[in-house]
Amino acid sequence: MSSERPRRGLMFVISSPSGAGKTTLCRRLIEECPGVGLSVSATTRARRPGESDGRDYHFRTREAFEEMIARRDFLEWAQVFDHYYGTPAREVEERLSAGEDVVFDVDWQGARSLKIIRPGDVASVFILPPSIPQLRARLEGRPGADARSVASRLAGAGQDILRWGEYDYAIVNDDLETAFHELKAILTTERARRARAALGGFVDTLLRDAGVQGL
Repeated sequence: MSSERPRRGLMFVISSPSGAGKTTLCRRLIEECPGVGLSVSATTRARRPGESDGRDYHFRTREAFEEMIARRDFLEWAQVFDHYYGTPAREVEERLSAGEDVVFDVDWQGARSLKIIRPGDVASVFILPPSIPQLRARLEGRPGADARSVASRLAGAGQDILRWGEYDYAIVNDDLETAFHELKAILTTERARRARAALGGFVDTLLRDAGVQGL
């Protein structure tokens, strides 16, 4: 009879230029893969239609967010498009310790900070758009999009893409189904690595019972 071996959860960090599809891919990964949950960031931006506090984001005033910064409540935080975003530290640690894999939908600044702070826990993926014209079309098709917001996000896309080489993996999202299966395969690979790392004590017990001394 087999049983689950203990494993520390994985910080699965996913970034992309705005409109390249990372949010859609993250949500699908969480819906279809057991043991995976989304890291709920705190933010000072306004709540969008359909969003709720604690599920999509922890919505905070600018003053409250800055108090959290002062208390060092965040694993990382950044200012993006005039708003703050940050990752609450205690909530993430509790979930990792319980063996849950936590998905982070963050920009390159957040990804870089997380890799510095928790290098042993992080696996990172960058989602690339198939082309800039297609990225523009996706941005223009968003509800509530206007010329100013589209231009702002396109202006930032180049700086985001410039950092793609800092990530462990990269996926071109020219077909959502293909991109999802590639992302899921990366998660499976990284889970195996974490399981291997957690099996040290178990293997030591097997070797001892087999009368074999370690190398």
